[in-house]
Amino acid sequence: MAFSSWRGIVGIIKPTMRPGGLEDMIRILPEGIGVIPLFNNISRGDRAEFKEVMKDYDEKVAILADQGCDLIHPEGAPPFMVLGNDGEAKKIKGWEKKHKTTVFTSGTNHVAALKALKVKRFVGASYFKGEINKTFADYFTKAGFEVLAMEGMDVPFNQVQTLSSESIYSFIKTLALKHPKAQGIYMLGTGWKALPVIPMLEQDLGIPIVYPVTSRVWEIQRRLHIYEPREGYGAILSQMPEMVR
Repeated sequence: MAFSSWRGIVGIIKPTMRPGGLEDMIRILPEGIGVIPLFNNISRGDRAEFKEVMKDYDEKVAILADQGCDLIHPEGAPPFMVLGNDGEAKKIKGWEKKHKTTVFTSGTNHVAALKALKVKRFVGASYFKGEINKTFADYFTKAGFEVLAMEGMDVPFNQVQTLSSESIYSFIKTLALKHPKAQGIYMLGTGWKALPVIPMLEQDLGIPIVYPVTSRVWEIQRRLHIYEPREGYGAILSQMPEMVR
């Protein structure tokens, strides 16, 4: 095994060509975990495109399986949430059976992170406008959570990465304060450049945040049987809770 991947290899399928999230993940991952990234090219961010892109995920999962990845993580919560809980479970089961490799999606990762942090009732935020936020909320409701709200920030899909961390902080905090009974905050989407404000939000609001970058680093560690807590990125990585089976 290559020196850079002596603790395992994870294959990543990025949903867009947007930079940032992959780099953040690699910086936070423990030494010795190899990463093979492939990219889809979601650009519109609408329901039709999320359905169309499934064939691209199929192709890239097969490519990563051929490379001998220990884990394969197709990123992008919206495509799988639009597919629905049952459709997503069927897709994962089919991939694992065909390729003999463990697969987890952004959706299943976020569910696992919420459960590990013992969050049953949460408020959710996305950078999508309109009724698709109800689809996101329904996904978590069917997974057994109480979703107090799922609100989208008004920003063009291809401009999310330009938002300042300070504006994200303000949006998330304002939303959370509307729902004082929330046990946690869920942020849908890797496009948020929110890493600098995650610990600040958790400290100010007193509840944990499930954020895609940190949540996937947590699950990659857990699935590869690695335990390296990291301070400065929020509760999921400082506490490194066990996965709830």
